[in-house]
Amino acid sequence: MTRSLRWAAPALLSLWAVSAHGSHGLASTSEVVRWGAHGHRMAAQVAVETLPDGVPAFFVESVDQLIWLNPEPDRWRDRRFPAMDRAWQYDHYIDLENIPDQAILDESANRWEFFERLLEAGVDDPKVQVGFAPFAVLELHQRLTQGFMRWREEADPDVRAWMETRIVQDAGVLGHFVTDLSQPHHTTIHFNGWDEVQVPNPGGYTTDRGFHSRFESAFVQTHVHLEDVRVRALAAPQAFDDPWAAILRYTRASNAEVEALYQIDRDHGFGPESPPDPVSFAFASWRIAVGAEMLRDLWWTAWVASAP
Repeated sequence: MTRSLRWAAPALLSLWAVSAHGSHGLASTSEVVRWGAHGHRMAAQVAVETLPDGVPAFFVESVDQLIWLNPEPDRWRDRRFPAMDRAWQYDHYIDLENIPDQAILDESANRWEFFERLLEAGVDDPKVQVGFAPFAVLELHQRLTQGFMRWREEADPDVRAWMETRIVQDAGVLGHFVTDLSQPHHTTIHFNGWDEVQVPNPGGYTTDRGFHSRFESAFVQTHVHLEDVRVRALAAPQAFDDPWAAILRYTRASNAEVEALYQIDRDHGFGPESPPDPVSFAFASWRIAVGAEMLRDLWWTAWVASAP
C-alpha cells in the first residue's frame, strides 16, 4: 500500500477519504470543523469527567475547551499552508510492523534518536514508513508535566493565569494524539484496507481503501454517542511510574486489535446503516473509551509528577 500518503487517513472520525489510487482531497476549512470531531470530543469529555479529585479547578473547568481542542491537529491539515500542513502529518500514526526491531522503539529517548536508529536499521524513509505518534504523545505529556511544575511554583497571579492557558492548550492537543492511538488503524500498515503487498491476507479481509473513514467517520458519527463511551470507561484512574512504557503498552495493545477490527468488519460490518450490528457498535465504543481512559491517566500522571 502506498506509504507516501499514509498520513492522509487521520484520527477518530477522519476528514479525508483516501481514494483507490492513494490520493486524497482536502475539503474546505468549514468541513474540517464540521467533520473529524465526534469521536475525539467524546473521548475528551469522558477523560475530564473521570479525573480524580485533586486536579486544579482551572483545568476541570476548562472542559469545553479541552473537548474543542481534541480534534485541533486535524484542523492544521490545510493545503493552503503547506509548511504547517506537512509539519505534523507523521505524528498521527505509527506502523509498528515496519520497525525492524521493537527494541529500537523501546530504547529511543526521543523521536530523533528513533529516526536515526531506523535509518541505521535499513528503513529508507522513517517518517513515512513508520511515523511518530507515540513520541508526539510523550513530548506533549512532558510539556504538560513541566507546565504544571512551573504553575505550582509561580507566585504572580497574572503569570499563573497565562500558564493556565498554556497548560490547557497542551493538554487538549495531547488528547488528539492519545485518542488517535486508540484507533487500531493508526498503529498498523493495514491503515486503510489490508495491505496484501506486504502481508498475505489471512482471512479474506477487506482491501477497501475507504475502510478507515467508514469505520471511524461514517459508523461512529452515525451510531456512537457520549453515553455509549461513558458506560465503557470503567478502569480506575492511575498515575504511571513510567509514562513512556505506558504509552508503548497502550500503542501495542491497540495494534493487537487490528485483526479483530478486520474480522468484525468482515463478519458484522461497519456501515452507517441503521440499526448497527451490536458487535461492531461495542468495538467502536470500547476503543473510544480506551482512548478516554488513557488520556485521563496521562493528564493525572502529569499533575501527580509535577509535585515538588
